[in-house]
Amino acid sequence: MLDLFLVLWLLQAAPAAAPVPAPAPAPQRTQLNLMGQTDTASGESRRNENVQFNLIDTNTIKELNVRLGTTATLVEEFKADRGYFGGEYGNRPGAPLHLVPVAGVKSGFHGSMYAAHNNSIFSARAFFQAGGVKPARENQYGFSLGGPLSTRWRLSLDGMQQKVRGQVNGNVLVPLASERTPLTNDPALRPIIARYFSAYKAELPNRTDIDPRALNTNSQQIINTDNGGARLDFTASSRDRVGFAYRFTSQQVKAFQLIAGQNPDTDLKSHAPRVTWTRAWSPTTLLNVTVGYDRSGTLIKPERNAVGLTVSFGNAIGGLGPAPPIPIDRAVNRYRYAALMNHTANKHTLTFGGEVVRNQVNGLEQDGNRGILGFSNDFGRDAITNFRLGTPSNYTQAIGNNIRGFRYWNTLLFVDDRYKVSQGLTLHVGLRYEPMSRPVEVNKIDTIPFGCDCNNLAPRFGFAYRSKTNGVIRGAYGVHFGEIFATTFGQTRLSPPGSYRVFVGAPDLRNLLAGVDLANLSRLRAGVFEISPDLATPYSHQYNFSWEPPLHGSWKVQVGYVGSRSHKLFQMWFNNRGRNDVAGIANTSATLNARRADSRYLEVFRLENASRGYYDAGRVTLIAPPSSRFGGDVSYWFSKAIDFGNDYTSTLAGQDARSGRSQAEANVRGDLKGLSSFDQKHALLFRGNADLPTRWLKGWKLNGVLLLKNGTPFSVESGSDGPGFGNVDGQGGDRVNILNPTILGSVVGNPDTSQSVLSRAAFGFMALGESRGNIGRNTFRRGRIANVNASLQRSWKLPRETSLSFRGESINLMNTPQFAEPNFSLASPSFGRITNTLNDGRTLRFQLTLGF
Repeated sequence: MLDLFLVLWLLQAAPAAAPVPAPAPAPQRTQLNLMGQTDTASGESRRNENVQFNLIDTNTIKELNVRLGTTATLVEEFKADRGYFGGEYGNRPGAPLHLVPVAGVKSGFHGSMYAAHNNSIFSARAFFQAGGVKPARENQYGFSLGGPLSTRWRLSLDGMQQKVRGQVNGNVLVPLASERTPLTNDPALRPIIARYFSAYKAELPNRTDIDPRALNTNSQQIINTDNGGARLDFTASSRDRVGFAYRFTSQQVKAFQLIAGQNPDTDLKSHAPRVTWTRAWSPTTLLNVTVGYDRSGTLIKPERNAVGLTVSFGNAIGGLGPAPPIPIDRAVNRYRYAALMNHTANKHTLTFGGEVVRNQVNGLEQDGNRGILGFSNDFGRDAITNFRLGTPSNYTQAIGNNIRGFRYWNTLLFVDDRYKVSQGLTLHVGLRYEPMSRPVEVNKIDTIPFGCDCNNLAPRFGFAYRSKTNGVIRGAYGVHFGEIFATTFGQTRLSPPGSYRVFVGAPDLRNLLAGVDLANLSRLRAGVFEISPDLATPYSHQYNFSWEPPLHGSWKVQVGYVGSRSHKLFQMWFNNRGRNDVAGIANTSATLNARRADSRYLEVFRLENASRGYYDAGRVTLIAPPSSRFGGDVSYWFSKAIDFGNDYTSTLAGQDARSGRSQAEANVRGDLKGLSSFDQKHALLFRGNADLPTRWLKGWKLNGVLLLKNGTPFSVESGSDGPGFGNVDGQGGDRVNILNPTILGSVVGNPDTSQSVLSRAAFGFMALGESRGNIGRNTFRRGRIANVNASLQRSWKLPRETSLSFRGESINLMNTPQFAEPNFSLASPSFGRITNTLNDGRTLRFQLTLGF
């Protein structure tokens, strides 16, 4: 609890600062950029960049959820013009399309300029770091400017540029010195194996205290980010205003490579113009009409030194190449048309309107066209020995054209009424209708099997009651729809006749597709992706209740419950696996295709609405009375989240699908039901700010944030599908048998004790012929989260209405590591060892802002 005592001591010694706002719903989640920075007020730590992920689809939310868990959020009112799918976890609802009219404009132009700097000379070493901190820096510059061009026209401009240069430090598992030469004498295999070995740095393991193969090393990374916007507001008359806005964002990443080619390079660009007409029909009626266009381009491609394939080694050493879906070259155009009207009549405030969106999704997306090669414990040998001998267990490759263009419509209609029944009671009722048209592939290469999803009605209700004796009582309920992602239904492109996915068991490394008739693709036995004809949009029932009892003085407290039941979450069923009861055929990797029930196909991937999610949380927030020198709040929540393998963030593409994979075809739900990947029992968030009292620090303001949470869950897996380890059905993700049930639910969060807590002796592999291990999903937890962020700032008034502000902030002030899960593959020689952290060491950042 040292972190807590430090922050409390700093705040206790100080007189009060600026007032804290009235009680509000739980703090919303912040968005990460690729540097892993966060808002210091959230309590989040700067993420460890060595835990790499790609900024696409829902990956940012998933990364935050696994690393930090969620924030139990009491949404006071479900407004009908906003979507709250995932809102109970702290995710922000989507903002309306309309530009908000500018109010309270000062005469003349006003603005600000700022410069911020982060340098490695002020950073602490990461927990596992060998040697000193290597040079790295970040520079960020920005400005904002606004003012009238005439009595009717107003211009606003803003821009930002961020440049990141320097070394990224991280841990990887690499071959030992004695393991870096091929064992095979085949002259055709030796150069192939040697080429794979060349992806590993010449450096030998230097953190043998945590794992014999652990190497802590550094790699150069370059990130360039540009963001800018312009807005022009025109007052046409006393009733009419028109706003024009445009925003551009660009980010290029030359990724770090602790192993050559392990991370892809990224190029992201987006454009967002808007035009909004605002008409005041009367003092009680306001109309907004907006036309918008969103364009985003995403290019994620392998780094030039990648070996080509995606190669895995059963978690014994670090894998090669980026993930199988790479490269991705995607362009998305969204043409948006929206209208909203607000009308006040007597005790009613009515809001109604809608939006129509035309979606165009074009580009290249794939899953395995570069080839996926797996070495594992098989053939009576371990994964590294099989690698050195050139004997892989399996090989998958997709062959064909994966460039597609999809078109579809999203529509939104809503109506909302807030009725003030009496001075103390307000009722709220709303309804959203969110149909989605059937997607169409423009070149008619693929046919989407599901039709219009046209029954998406989402009612919502709420109330707020205030009395002097009971305080404030609120309640809200709503149905909230998610989205059918283009990357989800777009997997039709991965099936014949456009694409042929080939699986080879025990392939020949010299010719991985030996025996596959590439000259007659139409006759090829291939894997297929089946999309359910009943595929529909996931949705959730969310409900919450809160009470703010009257307290003495100006102290405020909010006690509440929030819950949800989510339905039709995406789930992929992995069908037509290799059976283990076929007479006369041995259960080996080489016989996998011969043991499939339907001889017409190889793997059959079925996309369904088959998962569900459950969430319940209680939360209490205490807010200090507003004062001029001190403010703060503290929140505690306890919660539980359960699902059937896939949660509300799943797109069913790439790793999303495999994370919710059952061990066998039968009893999928029973096998996968378990804690969600972001489940946490307890969480505490403390935030405070104070004006420093001493003479020499007069005018300085201190802000501190403490976040304490349980770690998130993880599963123990076999690490090999080979005989004696897994069920040899062609799909990984096999779990093991628990031999010592007393350790279930244990927290594995200390590198010094992780192997004793997660003892290898407590588990056993499947026996030959068994279909699944008996241990559940997500039955262990990572270590706790304990983070302190702090900032110190001051402003000075300068002549001619100018000001200068300085801010220094520290993320992870106490340099407290948040340990990643241990190696959870029982077949790996590193099983049970913790070799990485999820957060980075302490960093300091300084910013100067000139206001004018």
